[in-house]
Amino acid sequence: MVKGNRLSHALLFLAKEGTGGLPIALAFSQYLVCEKVNPAENGTSLFGEVEPVVIPDDACGQCPSCLKAAGLLHPDIHYSYPVVPKKSGDKPVSSDYITEWREFVKKEPYAGVFDWLQRIGAENRQGNITAAECKEIGRKLSLKSFESRYKILVMWMPEYLGNEGNKLLKLIEEPPADTVFLLVAQEEAKILPTILSRTQLVKIPQLENKEIADALLKAGTPAETAQKVASMSDGNYHEALQLVQHADNDWEEMIRSWLNATLKSGPAEQVKWSNDAAALGREKQKQLLRYFNHLLEVSIRLPILGKDQLHVAENEIDFALRLNKLTSLEQQQAIIEELDKAVYYIERNANPKILFQALTIRLYHIIRNKAIAEIC
Repeated sequence: MVKGNRLSHALLFLAKEGTGGLPIALAFSQYLVCEKVNPAENGTSLFGEVEPVVIPDDACGQCPSCLKAAGLLHPDIHYSYPVVPKKSGDKPVSSDYITEWREFVKKEPYAGVFDWLQRIGAENRQGNITAAECKEIGRKLSLKSFESRYKILVMWMPEYLGNEGNKLLKLIEEPPADTVFLLVAQEEAKILPTILSRTQLVKIPQLENKEIADALLKAGTPAETAQKVASMSDGNYHEALQLVQHADNDWEEMIRSWLNATLKSGPAEQVKWSNDAAALGREKQKQLLRYFNHLLEVSIRLPILGKDQLHVAENEIDFALRLNKLTSLEQQQAIIEELDKAVYYIERNANPKILFQALTIRLYHIIRNKAIAEIC
């Protein structure tokens, strides 16, 4: 787009969580301000002829503009993201949290909005891109650029724009000269249609397992662990990094104990197992459930692809074969839905003892009663 002089003034990067939408937008904003991409003036030959400028394929990473952009310090690149009031009655804007934002992006660029809101102490409060923030965006973009050709706004999670987002419509539709909007979203359906219609959509494909495994290998993860974690991460690199931290946990044995308690041992063992799961902590609880989901997905794919095409460990193949004897396809799909719901509630601070006890009862009925499984 830049080389062909076809750069849209408003781009919407659509990427699932952990796929890299924000890192791509940040890299693109750095590219736009790079002094090698946009030199201050064209070179001239000894005879006064203008020499053609060769636009590089990437930012140089070394010029002062690149260094400032990489540090999230460039005066012509502005950032907008969901925030919460620091105290009652506040009208928060993104710049109130700029220090936390820089630390968050440098440490966890693939993390999701839930991680960000927890970082700034949102707890159970809903983050928003506020009307005050929209007004502040208009003020910033009305100023003359300081150092580069472009003024750039990187807005992360425009889904958190309510009706106040309509305040930006005229600005997006008729922006000041050389102003670029880079919006980074995860769910197209949650974006205001009026905003969506004024942007050029750029869909970023989900990461392949091999890409995640290669990245983990470069970070020093053992090959077997990298392969296992990549297959569990569902294209989410942030999730893969979280899984690596607890890769030594024997989730398979814990799931085996769970199924035995659910189907054989009775209520006393079910309560004991639920209490043990509740004591794990939120991140480990999520990983346990996601690993169970992974095993169920292997079970579903195994009869179709065969074990040679799945590229998973032999013990997982064995567990998947046992699950296929225990449950039908409809039951497996119903269990996956219940596990996904449980992860959702764990992220929102549900009581873990009640959650795992209720989930255990639900699994019992799904596995024991085919009629319930077919209804789900």
